[in-house]
Amino acid sequence: MQDVLNFIDGRHAPAACGEWLDDVDPATGETYARVASSDARDVDRAVAAALRAFPAWAATPAAERSKLLRRLARLIERDLEKLARAESIDSGKPVSAAQTIDIPRAVQNFDFFADAVTQFSSEAHPTDEVALNYTLRQPLGPVACISPWNLPLYLLTWKIAPALAAGNCVVAKPSEVTPMTAHLLGALA
Repeated sequence: MQDVLNFIDGRHAPAACGEWLDDVDPATGETYARVASSDARDVDRAVAAALRAFPAWAATPAAERSKLLRRLARLIERDLEKLARAESIDSGKPVSAAQTIDIPRAVQNFDFFADAVTQFSSEAHPTDEVALNYTLRQPLGPVACISPWNLPLYLLTWKIAPALAAGNCVVAKPSEVTPMTAHLLGALA
C-alpha cells in the first residue's frame, strides 16, 4: 500500500501526529493508499518553509520562472499515463477522461502561465504635473491553494501555476479524498 506523504520544504514527510487517512478506490471500495492526516503543526511547517523560500523565488527572473514552469509541464506530459491512472483510481473517473482532458489541462495551465509571466507589463499615467499613477507588479508572498476532489490535478495546477509564475511560493492542500496526483506532482517538482 502506498503512503501519500506531505511534501514540505522539498521533502516528503509523514504527518506530525503520525496518523493516516484511507484513500479509497471508489470503483472497488478498497483502500489502496494511506494519506498523511495533517494538522496545524504540518501547516505551520509548510508556511515556515514557504516563507524561507520566498525571497529567493521572488527574486528569480520571470524568464527563469517561465523556464521552470515549462519544465514541469513537460514532466507532466512525460508522466501523463501514470497521472491519468492515478487520477482515475483516486476519483473514479474513466482513465480516458483523465488522459484526454484533465491531465492535458494541467499541462496547459503551466504552459499558459509560463507564457503569461513573460508578458506582464505595467502602465504609468501622469495625473498632473506632480503625480504619477502606476501599477507595480510584484510577488505577494506565500499563498495557500486548496483544490477540490472532482478535478484534482487540473484545478490544483490552475491555482499553483499563476502563483508560481508571479513569484509567490505555494502551500497547497489537495482534497484528502483525491490526493494522489498532487502527491505525484510534488515528486515531479
